[in-house]
Amino acid sequence: MEELEAKRAKVRSGAKEVISQGEKIATESLRVAEVAHNAPIILKNLDEEFEAQTKLSGKDVAFLFFATALQCVRQYVLTDFKERKGNEEEANNTIGKKTFDPHDLKKRKEAGFETRHHKLYNPTIDEIILHPAPFDTTKGSGNFKDITPFRSVGSLKHRVGAIGHDPILGWIFGTANIATSTLTGWNMQSFHILSTKSGGDFMKMRADTGKVLSYTFDKLVNEGLKGKIIVGTSLAKEGVHLLSDVNSIESLPLPVISTLDPKFASELAEYGLDMSNILTISKQATWAAAINLLIAMIHRMTFNPEKDGDKKLFEVRTRKILDYSNVIASASNILVVAIGASIGALTDNAGLTKKALRKLDIGGIAVILHRLISDRAFIQQIKQEFILNSFDKLIQVDM
Repeated sequence: MEELEAKRAKVRSGAKEVISQGEKIATESLRVAEVAHNAPIILKNLDEEFEAQTKLSGKDVAFLFFATALQCVRQYVLTDFKERKGNEEEANNTIGKKTFDPHDLKKRKEAGFETRHHKLYNPTIDEIILHPAPFDTTKGSGNFKDITPFRSVGSLKHRVGAIGHDPILGWIFGTANIATSTLTGWNMQSFHILSTKSGGDFMKMRADTGKVLSYTFDKLVNEGLKGKIIVGTSLAKEGVHLLSDVNSIESLPLPVISTLDPKFASELAEYGLDMSNILTISKQATWAAAINLLIAMIHRMTFNPEKDGDKKLFEVRTRKILDYSNVIASASNILVVAIGASIGALTDNAGLTKKALRKLDIGGIAVILHRLISDRAFIQQIKQEFILNSFDKLIQVDM
């Protein structure tokens, strides 16, 4: 009997536990059902909570104004489009021009190098220094008929005809041309550059493009210090030449395009797509991104877990600061440029219109457009995680 009583007590206890668990499950089921029924309201409340937790605080607003101020200073002081100078005026600012001007025939005569008289592909170091870049020559090109690189090249003329003016390929071909006193055209036809009796350069005869490159390579590798000095001097002269041309009125073509279609490269330049403008736009974008990075780094250094809560939500605030500051700066820039250009147009003041347009922050606008797309995706992802995790905690059954 005692054994039966013990078993009955055990069964009775088990039954109570089952009933208790059943009641608990029923209660939790009703709670979950209630949560599901009120899901729209709960989700709306969670959405509002997310916005509240990622709302900019007083500290964030201070960062916002600081970032906006930096972007505005950048737009109008550091990265505006500079006024283009005439080709000769820009050339006068060339590094070393005051020491020796290779275009000055009188000084060349005094130095004993009024004409080029080197062996083919082998100018001396003095001839390289004391003469203009050979790929600036156009005289005599008419004698080569169909292979001349200066036919149908458009407004940029010799700057798209001679590959030494290419902002990228010029470092190879332009350097090789200077080191061998030759000119290589966009069509890969090369020519020896010699001098007339009066000292002017002209295209004398055809050269072998393969030899232009191989002779330069041989100087660099096999001719000891002398050859390395010749190639190094040619490289420096190429860099100075590109630097003197890039901010002139004609500027330089976009890289590589002139080797495919020089006339198209000229047409792009007429629409403002030349190397000077591309460099300015790139500088605008680089500075804008650098300022954003600086603000983001400093803001994140102020993160305090006790006051700022979740680190991901704090990063949302950081991105909002950057987006708002960039939008404000870009919008104000567009407004200022539009007002200035409009006043210039209404008063027939072309100078004012050009001056206003030079302040347009194209690179900065590109940066904020990219940020708005990427940051929106990031914020939406964090928001989704926040809402789903919070909602999941509400419907989890606590057994």
